[in-house]
Amino acid sequence: MKKNQLVTFTKASLTVKLKEIAKRGWIKNARHGNHGGVGNTLEDLLGIEENNLPIPNAAEWELKTHRIGSPSLITLLHSEPSPRAIRFVPQVLLPKYGWKHQQAGKKYPKTEKSFRQTISGSSRSDRGFMVNVDRKEQKIYISFDASKVDPRHAAWLKKVEKSIGLGELNPQPYWGFQDLEHAVGSKLLNSFFVQAEVKKEKGRESYRYAKITMLKGFDISCLLKAIEAGDLYVDFDARTGHNHGTKFRMREAKLPELYKEIKIIL
Repeated sequence: MKKNQLVTFTKASLTVKLKEIAKRGWIKNARHGNHGGVGNTLEDLLGIEENNLPIPNAAEWELKTHRIGSPSLITLLHSEPSPRAIRFVPQVLLPKYGWKHQQAGKKYPKTEKSFRQTISGSSRSDRGFMVNVDRKEQKIYISFDASKVDPRHAAWLKKVEKSIGLGELNPQPYWGFQDLEHAVGSKLLNSFFVQAEVKKEKGRESYRYAKITMLKGFDISCLLKAIEAGDLYVDFDARTGHNHGTKFRMREAKLPELYKEIKIIL
């Protein structure tokens, strides 16, 4: 099927099509290069663009794919924390809590700083940061505890003390539950989650689409539990010259746990 042809599915017909693809066994990567190959190859087989599923007369559906056994993270959302007016990442976290960029004086100026942290809700990072879920205030906060900083970062901690002190972040950057529910829910309301086995021969990947799951009804309470369990992270990626954006990222294999209804298709 060619991508420029108009194609639509019902949920039933898409289920049949996906099962047919699964029965074909190993399928070679449809494009050059292997990055994103699992999803790209499946999109080509379905005749669709990107991961948007054309299912008329139904709430929005997306196609999500995962390499079985891969520990990779999926980005659920790009979102800068509140209060937005402060521009917390470039104005506070980077200049006050940042550290020398590994390419400072090489690729970047000698003064280049970095603030790259993938922060969990189940344990603190080696620099003392953590994600806290506050159900009473209906907010997700970023917290800092100087006493939890790994000793190997002692020199950095002294700079933080001199720059801003060693107390809790003030104010603490946060995201409201309702804002997240709208932003993530509107993007991931319903999904077909297809998992594939992967093998490589002569530098080219092939895929066997082995598991298919229908996911319905994104649930914010499940997202909060995923943060607390350490399966969903807040990822900061900023340097002096550029803020690459703050992301909510999750272990791909855990994606079904964000939904109220999980139906195993294959």
